[in-house]
Amino acid sequence: MSTSPLQTRRVPNGTSRIDIDHLSLDFPIFHGGARSLKKMLFKRGKSILTNATGPRTGGQVQLRPGESGTVYVQALEDVSLHIRAGERVGLIGHNGAGKSTLLRVLASIYMPDAPNVHIHGQVAALLDVNSGMNQELTGRENITLMGRHKGMTTAQIKQLEQDVEAFAQLETFLDLPVRLYSTGMRIRLGFGIATTMTPQILLMDEWFMAGDVHFQERAEKRLASVVNGTDILVITSHALGVLEKWCTRLVWMEAGRIRMDGPTRDVMQAYRASAASSA
Repeated sequence: MSTSPLQTRRVPNGTSRIDIDHLSLDFPIFHGGARSLKKMLFKRGKSILTNATGPRTGGQVQLRPGESGTVYVQALEDVSLHIRAGERVGLIGHNGAGKSTLLRVLASIYMPDAPNVHIHGQVAALLDVNSGMNQELTGRENITLMGRHKGMTTAQIKQLEQDVEAFAQLETFLDLPVRLYSTGMRIRLGFGIATTMTPQILLMDEWFMAGDVHFQERAEKRLASVVNGTDILVITSHALGVLEKWCTRLVWMEAGRIRMDGPTRDVMQAYRASAASSA
């Protein structure tokens, strides 16, 4: 696995696309506890599989021969996904199903060694409230830093600062180090900065829903204008109502694999039925 910067080059509007073919992604376990896992894996034939009848949580744990007995967690397994301009795609599934990992692959935070992920279009990712933040700098200084990173002029950065300041409503805290901020304050600052530009492909984790009710209402209105200007939206959330409202298509992840992919109504109906039967 390798890492790669986010795709920042714009393409003609309406031509953005995401193509993933047979993607698998493993993470090695470097921990003292891996020794006991190795013993268990040898006894169970190189892999641990749950005996539960319900949906399996997390990827498969494996011990591979010929690699010094390294224990791996298979986070994604044989995932193929093709998304075109105009689609609003939601990722659903239990914790550990691979939703956030898949988002991070699309954001080029994780990149598989095999070239089986192709993204055409400018990408922006709202995945981590602290992403790109310097904790020792003030909120205002972080805004400037983000503007410079995006290649903005001094005048554009000034406009960015005013826009974020009005949205985040941090008042005097904007001139204090970010390390002093509460989680909610960091969310407001990070969301305000991230939504000042309209990308062609927007990737979003559910952290923006962690703010208070007042923030969520303002965030949803602000986000609507951004989403309407994008070619593609890919979002993960446990708030099924949010996905039903925003998405035209759902991808149901389970144990690192795609269990179902289709129109929002069809997948949501099957997902809820499965949850009810395993309750």
